[in-house]
Amino acid sequence: MEQGTNKNKVYVVGHKNPDTDSVCSAIVYANLRGRLTGRPHVAKRAGQLNEETQYVLEHFGVKAPQLLLDLRVQVKDVELRKTKGLKGSESIKTAWSIMREQNLKALPVTRDEKLEGMITVGDIATSYMDVYDSDILSRARTQYRNIATTIDGQVIVGNEHGYLLSGKVAIVASSRPLMSEFIEQDDLVILGDRVEAQQLAVDLNVSCMVVCGDAHIPDDILEQAKEKEIVVIISPHDTFTVARLVNQSIPIRHFMTKENIVSFKMKDYVDDVKEVMARKKFRDFPVLDGKGNFLGFLTRRRLLNSRRKQVVLVDHNEKNQAVDGIEQADVLEIIDHHRLSSIETMGPVFFRNQPVGCTATIIYQMYQENGIEIEPVMAGLLCAAIISDTLLFRSPTCTPLDTATATRLSEIAAIDMESLAQAMFKAGSNLKGKGAEEICFLDFKQFTVGETVFGVGQVSSMSKEELAEIKEKLAPQLEKIRKNHRLNMIFFMLTHILEESTELLCTGPEAREKAAAAFDLPFDVKDLQLKGVVSRKKQLVPAMVEALQQ
Repeated sequence: MEQGTNKNKVYVVGHKNPDTDSVCSAIVYANLRGRLTGRPHVAKRAGQLNEETQYVLEHFGVKAPQLLLDLRVQVKDVELRKTKGLKGSESIKTAWSIMREQNLKALPVTRDEKLEGMITVGDIATSYMDVYDSDILSRARTQYRNIATTIDGQVIVGNEHGYLLSGKVAIVASSRPLMSEFIEQDDLVILGDRVEAQQLAVDLNVSCMVVCGDAHIPDDILEQAKEKEIVVIISPHDTFTVARLVNQSIPIRHFMTKENIVSFKMKDYVDDVKEVMARKKFRDFPVLDGKGNFLGFLTRRRLLNSRRKQVVLVDHNEKNQAVDGIEQADVLEIIDHHRLSSIETMGPVFFRNQPVGCTATIIYQMYQENGIEIEPVMAGLLCAAIISDTLLFRSPTCTPLDTATATRLSEIAAIDMESLAQAMFKAGSNLKGKGAEEICFLDFKQFTVGETVFGVGQVSSMSKEELAEIKEKLAPQLEKIRKNHRLNMIFFMLTHILEESTELLCTGPEAREKAAAAFDLPFDVKDLQLKGVVSRKKQLVPAMVEALQQ
């Protein structure tokens, strides 16, 4: 039986440092694609939510998507070989029979589904080749039922659930005087149809008597054995066969590997698993869940058949903004409203990119095109996304289609856009208790021009006082943040929504000079005030890219 991944699941995810459009568009598009295809589409987020987005989700009573930090192939994306675990009390013979039947080299030993050890072909070979002591059955606490099953016999007297706890295994093939010297109390003796030998075994108070060849046992001897609580097993095999088979009754817990078992978890990444496998000679590696329960075996061959995660990207198409490991994922679709960039795919994908102010506008178009009626809550999320991305239609990125779409969505969701915008922007600019680095990356995107890697963060507010407090906290730490994240430059936009202007903070070699040149400002000006600049995508980034290219 095979255990594997949910092959139909598709993740819908926005960019790192997600904003309201990225998160809300992922949620709503996952809903649309699920309704259209019948396949489970699961919204994810690629970073921590900012205050504005948290407010929007709470306002509409929508649970935040779970965090997705890496799209690399994991163990859960691989088909596992599902093998039932054996109890430690099972016999070596039982384990060997299962291995031959299922063509396995190892079996898990479990208790209440938790892995206790591994029994391998090598362990079984050891039980045959390297065991010379005759008291091995008692040291291994072998159950009488195991012994009977292994030699195809049955317990006719005594408790089959009992254990051989002391004594050795002996074959009775000598005279009575020699037997008396060799056989001791609590031994397990293997004998045939000699009545005097059977009687002597009872007299010596052995713990178990195995009678071969289905030989007759007088009733009086059986009665004596019963009184003395001696277990009597009868087998159809001859003495040689029984003696050869009896060690196979030893419970596997005695020979199983208990220490230094190399196991993996479902969340482990295949890249890391391969490195471990390369250093080990094992064929089968157990996979456990978070509680230590055995789930199945992972092998090198099965890693070759691992499935890539399937993903839909919304609100970005740039690799450095995507979830880590995107190169190992199977990108099915990209829905975006930004410039074309560096995402590479394994094959053709559905790509939709429109010059509008918000991804949410595109997604509502897709509802309309497919004749799907949007639910009020989904409409509310999309409306909030458009309000956020267009700064309530003040951003130059805003198009008439964005305005018309938001208006229609607000009617469906029965919301007042002005009131919602004020509450959203107030929540977004409330950064009390947050450190400088946390503020910097709340709404942050990274770009590459030639060999220059720069990042642009932004905070929007309706209050000058709030922006001043953020500047006071962030400006002294910006250079340290840049060095910690190995960026050439950082630009941070302190955007006043009502005044439709931005103060730009800069750090990095020539960052201030490039910004001043991009917006035709004097190099010696104290503060870089950008009148009419509120959009990172349409105003700041294009200007900075052109300045850096020059």
